[in-house]
Amino acid sequence: MSGVAIVGAAECDLGVTGRSILALQAQAITRALADAGLTLADVDGLATSGVSRFSATQVADYLGLQPAWTESTFAGGSAFEMYVARAAQAIEAGQVEVVVISFASNQRSARSRSLTGTLELQMPEAQFEAPYGPLYPISYYAMAAQAYLHRYGQTPDKLAEVAVAAREWALLNPRAFRHDAGPLTADDVLATTMVSTPLRTGDCCLVTDGGGAVVLTSLERARDLARPPVRVLGYGESVTNTSMTAVDDLTTTGAVASGAAAFARAGLTPADVDVAQVYDSFTITVALSLEALGFCGRGEALDWIGGGRIRPGGDFPLDTSGGGLSYCHPGQFGILLLVEAVRQLRGECGARQVAGAEVALAHGTGGILSSHATVLLGVDR
Repeated sequence: MSGVAIVGAAECDLGVTGRSILALQAQAITRALADAGLTLADVDGLATSGVSRFSATQVADYLGLQPAWTESTFAGGSAFEMYVARAAQAIEAGQVEVVVISFASNQRSARSRSLTGTLELQMPEAQFEAPYGPLYPISYYAMAAQAYLHRYGQTPDKLAEVAVAAREWALLNPRAFRHDAGPLTADDVLATTMVSTPLRTGDCCLVTDGGGAVVLTSLERARDLARPPVRVLGYGESVTNTSMTAVDDLTTTGAVASGAAAFARAGLTPADVDVAQVYDSFTITVALSLEALGFCGRGEALDWIGGGRIRPGGDFPLDTSGGGLSYCHPGQFGILLLVEAVRQLRGECGARQVAGAEVALAHGTGGILSSHATVLLGVDR
């Protein structure tokens, strides 16, 4: 357990904004600082990605900052949970006092799903896979889904429950992209277009503009600021693969290691988690992550989430913002997992608030089940 807390959290504009990436970054950062009762003048650490190879440099320059500490590791959607660990370590070491972690993308306004160029440029190893015509990244997740359904005798309608539950949470979140779209059923998901067997468009995350930011500082300083501190209790990470050519088992992910490390560091178990924010790039991502993190056994996730367990009112509140499937997905969703976790622990979520939430988990997944990072957060006692 660290002596570090998150003291501010905010989104930038979401949906279709027409704004530049840097303008959205500035929105998220200044809103999160205002939430914390701080200003840009207080910031001496910055962690961000998604702008360019020099993301932190560009964002700092745009905001007029000269930070003493930066982090721009590109690890996909899990990067921001990784940044929490790096920031906590830097704050505890006395290297920095106030760190902002941020991300934003305008990929819907830009009419693009690509953040970093072609598959071949991202991954030279893909030369061995490209001849088979995979769609990046969905075909890779689809292979994992196909293997999972076959191995455990499961069916796509049970997988669809992940999307159905996410939509129910989105209906309670006025900022969700699908807030006014109405409820979803498993049959609705199964009626959507097949993209890469067995995943349909209903199994896939949104493509939107958006992003967010969180602000971290020492727990001692946090207790004098505007909002109740949300403590960083534990964290862990694991990087497993670039391509899938050498992956032995598509149904086991690095979340096994990242989750175990986070729980051990926090001195907690999965049973202690009151609300979970788990990256939902695709419905299968959630099923694999829940098992890897220890919430249920291997092959049990699709039965375990049944009966409304992960829907509003269920006994395992999951992706309470509506997630990447129905709330927002700007290419890398990990920052918004943290924003929602903080808001839940501060009791700020209105109709979707989980009563009495004291421990939250945020778990990011990046690439093609390539990088995994888990953060445990808790209320300050």
